[in-house]
Amino acid sequence: MTSEPRTTDLDPVAAHDDSSSARARDRWRFRGAAYTMLILFTATNLATPLYHGYAQRFGFSSLLLTVVFAVYVGALIPSLLLTGPASDALGRRRILLPALVVAAAGTAGFAVATGLVWLLVARILQGLALGAASGALTAALAELEPSGNRRRASLVAGVASAGGMAAGPLVGAVVAQYLPYPFVTPFVLVLVLLIPAAVAIAALPETGARGRWRPRRPSIPAGMGALFATAGTATFLGFAVVGVFLTLVPTYAATLSGSSNLVIGSAAAALLPVAWAVAQLLAYRKPERPLEVAGLPLLAVGLVLLAVAGAVSSLPLLLGATMFAGAGHGLVFLSGLTAINAAAPADRHADVVSTYYVMGYCGTGGPVIGVGLLTGVTGLLTAVQIFAGVVAAACLVMLAVRIRLGWAAAAENRRR
Repeated sequence: MTSEPRTTDLDPVAAHDDSSSARARDRWRFRGAAYTMLILFTATNLATPLYHGYAQRFGFSSLLLTVVFAVYVGALIPSLLLTGPASDALGRRRILLPALVVAAAGTAGFAVATGLVWLLVARILQGLALGAASGALTAALAELEPSGNRRRASLVAGVASAGGMAAGPLVGAVVAQYLPYPFVTPFVLVLVLLIPAAVAIAALPETGARGRWRPRRPSIPAGMGALFATAGTATFLGFAVVGVFLTLVPTYAATLSGSSNLVIGSAAAALLPVAWAVAQLLAYRKPERPLEVAGLPLLAVGLVLLAVAGAVSSLPLLLGATMFAGAGHGLVFLSGLTAINAAAPADRHADVVSTYYVMGYCGTGGPVIGVGLLTGVTGLLTAVQIFAGVVAAACLVMLAVRIRLGWAAAAENRRR
């Protein structure tokens, strides 16, 4: 008796259906990873409009509020450095599922917080979770992109993170302003939204698994030093601007508008990640280097406008400054992430991306704390003006370096 031939060997329609099903499955996996990144960034930024209320509720100072912010960055950076290489060795899913559990624990910590210690623990857990997930998710998106387009994967990673940074404060403000139990309800909502993310990650194929993992010192792969020096420095400046803007804009906007409504300040702050995402979408098909060359002066313009807006108490100038800064950071970040994604060796993909994120998050933490300390000496307006002048000048110096490197590369190509 002859065995029945397989249907897919003889039936091109069935083979086409199988191929279509595989492509549809790949698209859903890619979207699931993007959704997870969106929700994790939303969860991490959810409490932003509530910190002033926490300070009043638990009776701690603005300096201690800075500490709440600092412990988050302090947990995030070592988490990035440890889990990036771990996900390359052990696989993305083995890192991402525990990261989601830790993120849920941090979110729940805010919901049940009864004092400053609860907030500190919750922020540490959030830092650990986002640090573990950022590099692994960015690498997973590059590996899961259905057509293998790493540029598109970089765009989706950038837009998802920007979307979460916009959605977190807005969702937190709207729910806290208009629904009961303002210090509980937003976090319960995000806990529910984390459930589909966990399902999506559990359904992913195990990518990135390459053997045993042992902790080692952070390092940059051979041949990528110059790329990290330029892309990393530029993204450090961009994140420094983002950190200060997201810290100041809600309070500035509420003060200048004369309203205590949480949504107003959060909506003003959300303009920055919205401009970040829109700039990335518009620049999607452009080469990496021109994006950075365009983004750096936009960052400088945003900083100058921020300093002027504070001096003349102008809400329109503040909103304009926020959009310029957001667009500038979006271009700088997309340029660097696309270049890093393309150059990263396959066996160290998440490791390399995590190192890039570390350079950015160092920009978020240090300068914000510096501005906070300087405020105690000079006052807020002078501290912001000093920060704006120094970082704007650094952006212009970096711009000159990038232009000169571009000229050198063009000359080298002509010689060849």
